Amino acid sequence: MTATVDKITYTSTPEQIRAMHAAFDEALAAVEADLGKSHPMVIDGQERTAAATFEVRAPADRDKLLGVFQSGTRTDVDDAVAAAKAAFPSWAGLPYAERVAIFRRAAELIRERKFRIASLLVHECGKNRVEAIGEVEEAADMIDEYTAQVEANNGFVRELGALDPGERNRSVLRPFGVWAVLAPFNFPFALSVGMSSGALLAGNTVVIKPASATPLSGYELCRIYHDAGMPAGVFNFVTGAGAEVGEPLALHPDVDGLIFTGSKEVGFDLYKRVGPNFPKPVITELGGKNPTIVTAKADLAKAVEGVARSAFGFSGQKCSACSRVYVERPVYDEFVERLTARTKELTVGDPTDPDTYVGPVIDDRAVERYERAIASAEGGTVRTGGTRLSGGAFDKGTFVAPTVIDGLPADHELFRKELFLPVLVAAPVDDLDQALEFANDTEYGLTAGIFSEDQGEIERFFDRIEAGVVYANRKGGATTGAWPGCQSFAGWKASGSSGKGGLGPYYVQQFLREQSRTVVVDAAAEDVEAEQAAGE
Repeated sequence: MTATVDKITYTSTPEQIRAMHAAFDEALAAVEADLGKSHPMVIDGQERTAAATFEVRAPADRDKLLGVFQSGTRTDVDDAVAAAKAAFPSWAGLPYAERVAIFRRAAELIRERKFRIASLLVHECGKNRVEAIGEVEEAADMIDEYTAQVEANNGFVRELGALDPGERNRSVLRPFGVWAVLAPFNFPFALSVGMSSGALLAGNTVVIKPASATPLSGYELCRIYHDAGMPAGVFNFVTGAGAEVGEPLALHPDVDGLIFTGSKEVGFDLYKRVGPNFPKPVITELGGKNPTIVTAKADLAKAVEGVARSAFGFSGQKCSACSRVYVERPVYDEFVERLTARTKELTVGDPTDPDTYVGPVIDDRAVERYERAIASAEGGTVRTGGTRLSGGAFDKGTFVAPTVIDGLPADHELFRKELFLPVLVAAPVDDLDQALEFANDTEYGLTAGIFSEDQGEIERFFDRIEAGVVYANRKGGATTGAWPGCQSFAGWKASGSSGKGGLGPYYVQQFLREQSRTVVVDAAAEDVEAEQAAGE
């Protein structure tokens, strides 16, 4: 029997984490005995196989087969979209309370199965235990947040005013139809839940394609939605390569909207290509090159811990990860020395190990990006890290050392290019104004942080920083750790297309379009009817 454990988030305390491990170990053993199976696509509620398949292996141990998945084709995409289109009228026609009830059951199932799902994430994308369980908890809380939004807005129906006493006016937000959901590898469960639940609660139907590196958690979500009572065809699950499945799905003529989380390059390309005949909604949640500013008035203990956790949690493979830090000169040397020492303390290893903080990067291509980044730092100083780890268990996986680099000019490409790796660059600044200038000198605008005990400096930072998610003095994560209902995850500039964030109060509305409804009535007759009703 799995023990009851407090909610684990990305900023949980060591005491909460220790209480979690026994329950996790039990689920981990069960999952490991179940790995290596073949998993189907699910189209119109039916399992489907393909002529070809692909293997998914653990990034921490490439000898470990996690599962075999179907290499879908354009025909599979066509069938999935057709199923979603056919299911749309009845799903959209349900009273919103019935859709909410299904999702409330889904959230309960996620919480019941959280250690199983987290165990899959540890294997599939190399997250440590806290990151994996935090992701599952976040997914359930996203459903809570989005169902609450639907209820608070009465299903997004609002009475409006009228100039003519005979008019009755109403604004109704209505679903578009079929949405394509393209999920990333780094939060394969939480973001699949978040994107799909937003679309589905609004009354749309969905075809989802997970990242090919992490389809196992997507299949688990498909099972949860089925067990929660979602009708066939409402949520369809297809797997395969981007060219054969992802692109045909995103550009399908019967897809009415697209949501994508991933790189800026792919997101921009899709944004420009979707809807050649008329505009379609395209929500892109893209990357970041997230800065932290440390002023001379900072608590350096907070700053060091917050930057280290943000830069190296999940091996820096978060679009919100801190990848550059600007420090005022009076405290620069001390900060870098303390950060270097803290980074050396982080345990790199098997993510199933309770003591591991930094697991592997996702694949060999990530290792190659890491090696190119380190090579490009010539002229700077690698304070710690800078190598691919080898020997023992490291030889079976894609492990690299958390890296701190300084001594590079502030316009070096490592201060500008998103790496999605455990690589942090540091630079000294003369004052807060220069730090803000450097921090904003980027095409991205996702997250940013500051450490200062001066409230005036914090307010200047909030007013001038060009980012959608900003934090001050956050020891648990300088630029990371947004949570449903607490922080909206909104990207500015090249970090997102909508300006409205996941996890926040304006998310579900993005999957809806407004219809203004006017009915002209006989006002006098209506008054008589009202008087008669009152008399009765």
